[in-house]
Amino acid sequence: MAALCRWVRGMRLWRPSLGRLRGRSSAASEPLTVRRQQEGVRQIILNNPKKRNALSLAMLHSLRQDILQDLESKELRVIIIAAEGPVFSSGHDLKELSSTQNREYHTKVFETCAEVMMLLQSAPVPVIAKINGLATAAGCQLVASCDIAVASEISRFATPGVNVGLFCSTPAVALGRSVPKKVALEMLFTGEPISAHDALLHGLLSKVVPEAKLEEETVKIAHKICETSRSIVALGKATFYQQMAQGLGDAYKMTSEVMVDNLMLKDGQEGLDAFLQKRKPVWSH
Repeated sequence: MAALCRWVRGMRLWRPSLGRLRGRSSAASEPLTVRRQQEGVRQIILNNPKKRNALSLAMLHSLRQDILQDLESKELRVIIIAAEGPVFSSGHDLKELSSTQNREYHTKVFETCAEVMMLLQSAPVPVIAKINGLATAAGCQLVASCDIAVASEISRFATPGVNVGLFCSTPAVALGRSVPKKVALEMLFTGEPISAHDALLHGLLSKVVPEAKLEEETVKIAHKICETSRSIVALGKATFYQQMAQGLGDAYKMTSEVMVDNLMLKDGQEGLDAFLQKRKPVWSH
């Protein structure tokens, strides 16, 4: 617990200017995203609050780079995606989607966004969204695409594209896989936001906490994951998403084979041996 408290204090003292710079906002000195890693936990901060952390093409490129950096390193155990300012992300930069850009550019924006969203699920480590504010359109899609989502009580979520003539079809892919169909369609048809507690009730979020507890609760989850085996978690995450896309019979057949494969892994044997010997496991990472 003492180590956790020191980690939280360190995160509070940290300022974005100390992070590794990837993309740049309109102000040359400001990075679009900031990356910092400590004790196996990588925090990626969306850092363009003046533009409501819009997922511009540059922001998406920067986010992708920060996710991919040393992604296979054994030192990396968890990724947390957070944001500066009162808006987690407002979604795509609508100026990039105007008629001033051609079809080829628009296609690139949506393809890059889809690539980033799928990368979150294909990453070998768990990805946690930490939300403290508003998440709309592709910003809501980002939340829905993460493995775990922790939000403050003040957070809200919406897919309001219909109100500006651009239905949130790509956000609907992630949203429709996170919440019941009728909830997703009401959000998509009306554009009305839902509260953090309703988002939790419907499955978009993992946990809702007071704003003052958001950092502590998110870090607590991350550190709990860090106590487990990286290889076992990677296998389990990949298997979970694969079986979700299958029928019941195929899912059981595939996961039964994976369980056997799991037993053959070094950490699979170590975990069972440690349990039987009543000791803490020593993971290979």
